[in-house]
Amino acid sequence: MGDRSRGEIESEIKEALGLVPHFFCGIPDDLLAYEWELFKRFELDETLIPNKYKELMGIALHSETKCRYCTLFHTEAARIFGASEEEIQEAVHYAKHSLGWSAYLNGIREDYDDFAQELGQIKGYLSSQG
Repeated sequence: MGDRSRGEIESEIKEALGLVPHFFCGIPDDLLAYEWELFKRFELDETLIPNKYKELMGIALHSETKCRYCTLFHTEAARIFGASEEEIQEAVHYAKHSLGWSAYLNGIREDYDDFAQELGQIKGYLSSQG
């Protein structure tokens, strides 16, 4: 934890979140500062991807992993960062749609090189249209 004690880090967590969530309590002392810094960076701080979009990605991702903890967390965080119910529904629908295509393409064993070549053609065509 460097120069900071567990108590100091937990105080910082409480100041940021209003409490120290139980899931932080089991993190070993030597990893707590590291995990908290990552949590702050990706869940609270603005990064290149706006928070609302990161949380919508989290909803889509965890609708597939079926982690109810993560799905709940990212849904509530998306709401905090301004996502509408329609955007949340769209994120889940997009995940369903994308996963369906993944299952199909992998299931039929689509040739990857042919797929990449055709995608290049589509990209070129669409780029020339706009």
